[in-house]
Amino acid sequence: MNDIKGMIKELSKFEKGKLYQNDFLLTWDKTLDELKQVLTIAECLKTMREKNISPRAFDSGLAVSIFRDNSTRTRFSFSSAANLLGMAVQELDEKKSQIAHGETVRETANMISFLTDVIGIRDDMFLGAGHTYMKEVAEALQAGFEDGVLPKRTTIVNLQCDVDHPTQSMSDLLHLKNHFGGIENLKGKKIAMTWAYSPSYGKPLSVPQGIIGLMTRLGMEVHLAAPKKYDLIPDVMDIAATNAKESGGSFTFSNDMSDAFKDADIVYPKSWAPYSVMEKRTDLLKKSDDAGLKDLERSCLEQNSFYKDWVCNEDKMKLTKKGKALYMHCLPADISGVSCKDGEVSKEVFEKYRVDTYKEASYKPYVIAAMMFSSQFKDPAKKLTELVERASARSL
Repeated sequence: MNDIKGMIKELSKFEKGKLYQNDFLLTWDKTLDELKQVLTIAECLKTMREKNISPRAFDSGLAVSIFRDNSTRTRFSFSSAANLLGMAVQELDEKKSQIAHGETVRETANMISFLTDVIGIRDDMFLGAGHTYMKEVAEALQAGFEDGVLPKRTTIVNLQCDVDHPTQSMSDLLHLKNHFGGIENLKGKKIAMTWAYSPSYGKPLSVPQGIIGLMTRLGMEVHLAAPKKYDLIPDVMDIAATNAKESGGSFTFSNDMSDAFKDADIVYPKSWAPYSVMEKRTDLLKKSDDAGLKDLERSCLEQNSFYKDWVCNEDKMKLTKKGKALYMHCLPADISGVSCKDGEVSKEVFEKYRVDTYKEASYKPYVIAAMMFSSQFKDPAKKLTELVERASARSL
């Protein structure tokens, strides 16, 4: 109980209401204090559950999820988060809705929100479209609230778009915070966010973009590495450079995975499709050009095959600080000799850090729940105090 009370006391130091009735779309749109507030709520909710104290802040209400791409961790994390707080979950299957008959985004957003508190959206398939779609939904919800159609402003949590994956990067940050004993201890730490070989193509850019967009704000030495022509969205690269300058950290880009790993405290080898490829893929998807997509996939896999040496193995890990860098991955990883012949990481390295990556993933339900919680309660510290004082047992 002292741990929980200490977290609530820390939470009460932050300015109230900044996240209330606001969407969580991009980490770099939030202040550092707002991000720290989310992390503190997440840890408080996690501790409450571990101590069998119910964090149910609602006795009814919906959390609606819209997944336009396949998902395991994020899908179940969203459902778990909503359930943790007492909301029921309803997934919107667009194929079974009136969207297929021409229903507008504005109309859909309002029709699903009469008794809905939060909408979680994953839309990462189309470059230049996912984040734009989320903003369109947000504008429709705001208009519905102002026009008196909706009784309250339903808020949005970005479960991954083409630009950012905030629930992942914030979970990663919470993992790093606890691994290194505090956010303040991350300053000066080197993190290598690198491309790694994969026998598949079309993987979104949002994970590496989320990492460089967030970790550069903490005074870290962020080294992004990828083969030539495997660039990320230029605007996000600029944001990372600006963040690093303002935080006193650094942001480096190179075409050398080994150089990125050298003396790194943390490594994050993850495949992604080149920015130019995602542009072409988006255009082909919009045209429903199956033949063009197959040709693009074939050429991209051929291009990937030139970089099979971009793998996180024991030799690469020896280059890191004292050979003991923390390995991170958003999962699922392409594991050489396990899930594929050649992949992002050797089975020896992955097995060594498997439990760590599972723990890294375990923070996501609480991070999502914290984003929901902070958007629904103007004074999160006060509400958490009420829940703790009520002290209802989660399980009997």
